[in-house]
Amino acid sequence: MAKLLASMNPLSLHKRGTHAKALLALAAVSFLWGTTWVGSKAGVKYMPALQLASIRQMLGGALYIGFFMAKGRAFPRGKEWWPILTLSFLNFFLSNSFSTWGVKYISSGLGAIIGAVFPLWLVVIALIAGNSKLTTKSIIGFLLGFAGICIIFYDHLADFLNPEFRFGIFLSVMGTLSWAFATLYTKKQVLGFNPYFSIGLQMMISGIALFGVTRITGEHIPITEIPMPSWIAILYLAVAGSVLAFMAYLYALQHLPTEQVSIYAYINPIVALLLGTWLFDEKLNAYILIGGVVALIGVYLVNEAFRKKQIVSDQPTASQ
Repeated sequence: MAKLLASMNPLSLHKRGTHAKALLALAAVSFLWGTTWVGSKAGVKYMPALQLASIRQMLGGALYIGFFMAKGRAFPRGKEWWPILTLSFLNFFLSNSFSTWGVKYISSGLGAIIGAVFPLWLVVIALIAGNSKLTTKSIIGFLLGFAGICIIFYDHLADFLNPEFRFGIFLSVMGTLSWAFATLYTKKQVLGFNPYFSIGLQMMISGIALFGVTRITGEHIPITEIPMPSWIAILYLAVAGSVLAFMAYLYALQHLPTEQVSIYAYINPIVALLLGTWLFDEKLNAYILIGGVVALIGVYLVNEAFRKKQIVSDQPTASQ
């Protein structure tokens, strides 16, 4: 499977890769995907969040699709479209747009932490589905993750009186839930179609759908009125977050053990927290630090348990 994925890599990096380059790629992923939360926060300060997500997804999708069209790759046919449409809805129309919309009302660091603990939903889904094979490690991980979230939100109790804060939390949580369902769905699907081309198609389909939503709801501003800070954020999110970081992720995944590559998921929130504090003066205190560490330890245990059961797929664990 690894060789098949490597052969589909649009940049063919596997032909000239080294261990040192793979570690550098992993470092890039750990940093870049952490910065996307801050990029989203910067962009939605000046424009509707769903409009930003729509433009970002269409631009990122266009870059992927343009590359494969230049290579003469064929589009999917028939039933190959159904998994792509389903994942476009779960991964981008819901997860990415909700997480982007959420940081309009909560800090980028808090959004990143909520995004990082999505594996806890896998435990909840397994419990609801009556899965009797949950391990002790996954249960302990879930309890630690929940405890970490409680510690974080202890310092935000007063903020819950603010309806916008509550709405931002709701959007972020729904985004992680959608990503969890997408992860489980992906694991059950064996696509004969190039999965990297699929990502571009998912982005484009979702971006067009979101564009329609913003027009119907009126949640948009004229393109000419989008300020430069938002355009910079959109370009950064599309190029660095959607294309470069994902290619670096694929490169690292082809040359390093999956367990080693997964460390990026624990670094992303740290990057978002530090940059959010520096750029936006977002709150960073002992509750957030301790709660974040406890939650991420819980996520680590859950990831380990589900990885051994081959439930968690090898796609990014953040919808940014």
